[in-house]
Amino acid sequence: MRGAGPVRGAATTEEVGSVQAAARGDGSSPHGRLRVYLGAAPGVGKTYAMLDEGHRRAERGVDVVVGLVETHGRVHTAALLEGLEVVPRRTVLHRGATLTEMDVDAVLARRPALVLVDELAHTNAPGSRHAKRWQDVDELLAAGVDVVTTVNVQHLESLNDVVEAITGVRQQETVPDDVVRRADQIELVDMSPESLRRRLAHGNVYAAEKVDAALTQYFRVGNLTALRELALLWTADRVDEALAAYRREQGIDEAWPARERVVVAVTGGPETETLVRRGARIAQRGSGGELLALHVLRGDGLTGVAPDSLGRHRALVEQLGGSWHTVLGDDVAQAVLDFARGVNATQVLVGATRRRRVAAALSPGITARVIQGSGDTDVLVVTHEEAGRGVRGHGPRGVLSVRRVALAWALAGLGPPVLAALLRAAGGIETLPTVLMLFLALTVGVALVGGLRPALLSAVLGGLLGNFLFVAPLHTLSIAEPRNALAIAVLLAVAVGVSTVVDLAARRTVEAARARAEADTLTAIAGAVLTVPETVPAVLEQLRESLRLDGVALLGRSGDGRPPARWELRGTSAGDAPTGADDATATVPVDDDLLLALRGRTLAPQDVRFVAAVGQQLRAVVERDRLRSEARLTRAERERGEMRTALLAAVSHDLRTPLAAIKAGVTALRSVGDRISPADRDELLADVDHQSDRLQHLVDNLLDMSRLDAGALAVHADPVTLDEVVLRALGAVPEGAVDVDVPEELPLVHADAGLLERALANVVENAVRHSPPGRPVRVVAQEVPDAVVVRVVDHGPGVPDDRKDRMFAAFQRLGDAPRGHGLGLGLAVAQGFVRANGGALEAEDTPGGGLTMVLTLPLPGRGPGGGA
Repeated sequence: MRGAGPVRGAATTEEVGSVQAAARGDGSSPHGRLRVYLGAAPGVGKTYAMLDEGHRRAERGVDVVVGLVETHGRVHTAALLEGLEVVPRRTVLHRGATLTEMDVDAVLARRPALVLVDELAHTNAPGSRHAKRWQDVDELLAAGVDVVTTVNVQHLESLNDVVEAITGVRQQETVPDDVVRRADQIELVDMSPESLRRRLAHGNVYAAEKVDAALTQYFRVGNLTALRELALLWTADRVDEALAAYRREQGIDEAWPARERVVVAVTGGPETETLVRRGARIAQRGSGGELLALHVLRGDGLTGVAPDSLGRHRALVEQLGGSWHTVLGDDVAQAVLDFARGVNATQVLVGATRRRRVAAALSPGITARVIQGSGDTDVLVVTHEEAGRGVRGHGPRGVLSVRRVALAWALAGLGPPVLAALLRAAGGIETLPTVLMLFLALTVGVALVGGLRPALLSAVLGGLLGNFLFVAPLHTLSIAEPRNALAIAVLLAVAVGVSTVVDLAARRTVEAARARAEADTLTAIAGAVLTVPETVPAVLEQLRESLRLDGVALLGRSGDGRPPARWELRGTSAGDAPTGADDATATVPVDDDLLLALRGRTLAPQDVRFVAAVGQQLRAVVERDRLRSEARLTRAERERGEMRTALLAAVSHDLRTPLAAIKAGVTALRSVGDRISPADRDELLADVDHQSDRLQHLVDNLLDMSRLDAGALAVHADPVTLDEVVLRALGAVPEGAVDVDVPEELPLVHADAGLLERALANVVENAVRHSPPGRPVRVVAQEVPDAVVVRVVDHGPGVPDDRKDRMFAAFQRLGDAPRGHGLGLGLAVAQGFVRANGGALEAEDTPGGGLTMVLTLPLPGRGPGGGA
């Protein structure tokens, strides 16, 4: 029996394997396959699941070895090691400490089919071939060895700041997201917060003495719930990417309802709010549902809605948790269907037509055409108050669609003969002016419907029929009277003129509508520039959606700019974006150093002009980013200038005081040293020594502050023993001024011992200075998950909450020290040193009065980063 395992739920991205195997070639590549067990927190069962997988593979005859597994004293996890071959670890001696790491060379020499490697984000001991364990795993994969590994969601690089905001703990050991994304399989090992806390309380995760601290700090229900949500969402996105890649590779266009994804086609009219709210309710019925509002900007001459109306609707969509999308399209129904298929929509919501019954009977309309072309995608027609009331606010349709042109040619070919037959049948109205006016009216009507060319045919046929049937001599093309010939010529001239004007107006209307659509899209892109943090990818994605492309990439020139040009990626959209100019369908230069690479359908000339306009916006974005970077440098330089000014002001007094005291003492000893008593001589020498120490301390702080300010601080982080560092830091503190409670059994911390000693010395010195007589400062250290916390507790006057942050600014005394008692750099230097070591230094109130400085230091590969 292997023992009872943890309760876990798994969501596996099996499709990733096939997609990446295809990307590697025909399957003959020796590259190994990677499987990752991803957890939301320590203790959910990642290591247990990995070892269980190893046993299953071994039972199937696979050659399995354990490269490295951390059991952290968990009995059930350790039991699963039985029956598996364990490769001995490599021992590393570093500054008196013995560390063990995975022996990559021994694993490669053993050459198994599968190796189990725990804690993918672990930082290797100094002197190892690779700095990170994931780099060891990459080497094993490159050698053709399959790897099963584990990682927690808080160690993903992209989520590092989010996890810090949730838990208050910054993870020092991270793994690039791309390393995990490249895995052939990703399996989420899931557990509810309540179940995990029960496991923790029963001692199945940490030792009994650590349980209370863990439950009240990192393992709070809120923290675990938020981490669980992050893990689920990250895994769901990877599954979605794998599904999209598989459908793209297989050329699958029909919708697969793997996730409820509702597309709401909105016009911006009064019914939009009803449709959006209905779509939001549908999307929220199932977990993970998405709401996508789509607005098609027409280039066919149909007047658009007011931009402020679209802005209100967009705000409503975002308020309901949806996303707003805009595309350009002459055929609105086809644009809606293309977008829905592109995002794998499960439902499309359209509003009931606002057209009246007669208009709806003459042509099917957009709603009917969406239903006809939907295929496997469900279409829901939502009724509303505006249904059937007629379309208001639209001007004349100047579009020359295929249907209208066909109708115009039919009228031009059949209209004149039919009109002539009616006139002959009517009799009595066959006077030439009446006949010509009627033929002219028909020609103008044809021109209004179909433009110039059908109208010319109508005018020519009308003139010939009028001459043949109604101008003497009848039934011949001869004209007896010159005025009749003039009348027919005027008919033709007027018909040509009217047709030309109508055709020109229609084309100008189309161009104006296209320009408006492009302007609206550029406005939306400009909004993204102002509101979206990752500006370049957001603009590229907006461009891809607007033109319905497969993918878009921004390329920048690299090297010295001399031919041949070399381009590197500056940003990509979603979808199948090109990676360079060679694999793009089309390229549009932005300037000499920027190039837009497009993949997808062939673009019309007006589309290319639109892409060029977007490219200019991207150029402005790139220039803005450059100016921001320069502004940051300028601001940093200004701050350094302010610091130099403050330094000069401080030096004018604070450094002169100990120098003057030293000078006075030395002068007295030299001039009257043989006439003063031994007691007075000892007192003078002690004062000179004390002032020299003060001067040395001030100079050290100034040098340290200048190195921190210049970013030139060299950090040599190694595992260090905290109790020894604390004892060295208290060397200059008067005896009896500090009580120390730092257990020797605390784990090693990952830090630069010298910098940590200086930081602790400054903090303790500051606490001792402000503590009242008879109330010693307490220095207490304890282990918490993923870190060791050192508290320096004093019972002095304390600091108000609104001034705690200012304590750590350079040259700030905050009224807590008179002139001549320091430059106000001690806490600033201490915080800089602690941050350089990956830790945090914060101030809290001491119960009963005073100030507590809390110093948090990370543990190398321990706590929330490790274990099952």
